[in-house]
Order: sequence, then structure tokens, then C-alpha cells
Amino acid sequence: MRDVRPYLLAGGLVFAIPAVRGLAQQKPAAAATAIPAAAVQRDGQHDFDPLLGAWKFHLKRLQHPLSGSQDWIEFEGSGVCVKVWDGRAQFDQVELDSPTGHIEGLTLRTYNPVSHQWSLYWANSKDGTVVPPQVGEFRDGRGEFYAQDTLNGRSILCRYVWTNMNSGTPHFEQSFSEDGGKTWEVNWITDQTRVNEDKAR
Repeated sequence: MRDVRPYLLAGGLVFAIPAVRGLAQQKPAAAATAIPAAAVQRDGQHDFDPLLGAWKFHLKRLQHPLSGSQDWIEFEGSGVCVKVWDGRAQFDQVELDSPTGHIEGLTLRTYNPVSHQWSLYWANSKDGTVVPPQVGEFRDGRGEFYAQDTLNGRSILCRYVWTNMNSGTPHFEQSFSEDGGKTWEVNWITDQTRVNEDKAR
């Protein structure tokens, strides 16, 4: 057995060396395919470009969110969206009227190229307060943006959803959740119609 053992060891090395070489050849190829897949992340800094320009607005707003009320108020108005920082941000201004009130609002949208997410800041002329940003991104043509907020002293979640961005009639909905996002109630619906083809670029 003493004489046989060196041959067995040598034979094992003969078979082991090609196997190790094969693994060494396979690992770089696997790494080459894995690294780009992990590194590639969608650049969404032009996701809001379809909103650039002048628009007519039709707005429906739920008068008393999260109260069981189904009393909606309808507004008509107009607005303009312009790009800032060569497209990495946008400034959107809107004026809306209904039989019961007037809204002057603005939205600042800023893009973070590191996180590949947008931050959406809303303010209106009623109090001049910029609310905490809604943060999120677009996936498969649907943009979802979230923030923690308060309503009547209660902590809630707020969600913005943008769809139909490339249709010429963008659609926006704001929803609130008081159960941590399990259920949502839509309370603000906006449909836009382009006034002209000047996209303010």
C-alpha cells in the first residue's frame, strides 16, 4: 500500500489540475456576465420630459380624504413646465379654478443620478409651504413616488402615481394610506392636455 499511495496521489493531481484550470477559466466568464448585470441601472433623468411645455388641466379633488366622503370638487386650469439644470430638474406651475375655490401651485422635480430617483416638491400659494418630497422612480411607464405625511394630526403615507406620460394626455393621481400602505384612497386626479408643441426646451 505504501508503494501504491504515491501513484494514487500523482494520478489525483493529474485529474485535479485540469479541473482547477477549467474552474479558473469559467470564473472570469461568470464574473464578466454578473458584474454588468448588477452594475447596469436605468437612467431615468428624462422620464418627466413629456411634461415640458404648456397644458390645460382638469382636476378632481376629494374634499375630505380618509373620512368616507365621496364629495369631489372639479377644477379647470392651465400650467407650464420648464426644464432646469439642462433637464436634471423641472419647475412646474399651475393655476386652477372651481366654483368653490382657486389653487395656485408649483412643483419642483429634481433627479438624483446616483440613486436614479426623482424627488418631487409641492407647494401652493395658500400657505407657501414646501411639503416633504415624494421620492421614487418610473418602471415600465408607471412612476410611483412616496412620502410620510400628516393629515388632521395623523401620520399617513402619501403616494403620487404618473401614467400615460407619452400619450399626450398625462395622468396623475395622489393617494393617502392610513394603514401603512395596505390600502390606498385616491383623493386627487389630474388629466392634462397639451396646448401647443413648444416643449420649452
